[in-house]
Amino acid sequence: MSRIVYVDGAYVPEEDAKVSVFDRGFLFADGVYEVTSVLGGKLIDFDGHAARLERSLSELDMACPVTMDALLEIHRELVRLNALDDGLVYLQVTRGAAGDRDFEFPDADAVPSTIVLFTQAKPGLADSPKAKTGIKVISIPDIRWGRRDIKTVQLLYPAVGKMMAKKDGCDDAWMVEDGQVTEGTSNNAYIVKGRKIVTRHLSNDILHGITRAAVLRFAREAQMEVEERAFTIDEAQAADEAFITSASTFVMPVVEIDGHPLGDGSPGPVATRLREIYLDESRKSAV
Repeated sequence: MSRIVYVDGAYVPEEDAKVSVFDRGFLFADGVYEVTSVLGGKLIDFDGHAARLERSLSELDMACPVTMDALLEIHRELVRLNALDDGLVYLQVTRGAAGDRDFEFPDADAVPSTIVLFTQAKPGLADSPKAKTGIKVISIPDIRWGRRDIKTVQLLYPAVGKMMAKKDGCDDAWMVEDGQVTEGTSNNAYIVKGRKIVTRHLSNDILHGITRAAVLRFAREAQMEVEERAFTIDEAQAADEAFITSASTFVMPVVEIDGHPLGDGSPGPVATRLREIYLDESRKSAV
């Protein structure tokens, strides 16, 4: 049976889902997105994702075609219709299809936004084998645009970075600007030194991760020390541990950076404990 997806107010089989060739998401990457994890049929951190979606839309002066309450019900209905136990719900809003290609934004009252949602089944999402072995990353120059805090669909360079890492036999890439790590291709980056967690401070330079916010809150509640500042690749290679966070990986240990193993080359106690805490607490509050 094919998936049921949501397109502009209708739940349809995926093979019947269509978006105009004039849609600005297709022509200009003029759109934003969110990805919400599902564990046990329930949504993880939905309120945070909804709030960030509203912020991204506002920063781009883009209208949202549904209310946040309605958006929650759409997510829940897609989970139900697709019998999704563990996996992801992908959401994308674009500035719509004006019927032609023009750099100028169309009138929002005349051209409604396009909204699309679909599910991706990921059985055992919380039990990834890589959480036990850790992942390897490479460093690459960060040449993206200057508003990385807006979660847009402009993901060409992160995709290129993923492929650069794969070519090197690694799992991901950390992007570096002015000698300092910004973030991973689809995640926030952290190091641990002397049990202190270090991660880049929030600004336009990085995405304001929803999982990041939750993990740092849980870390502080567990009396772990957190320092929000930039760090270099050299500093990361000298760290005791490293890890990433995202909606789809939760807390994932990093055990190698540019071929340099961290510690004994296995996941460290801080990342391991934070993953346990995050999954436990997130399941309790899932909707």
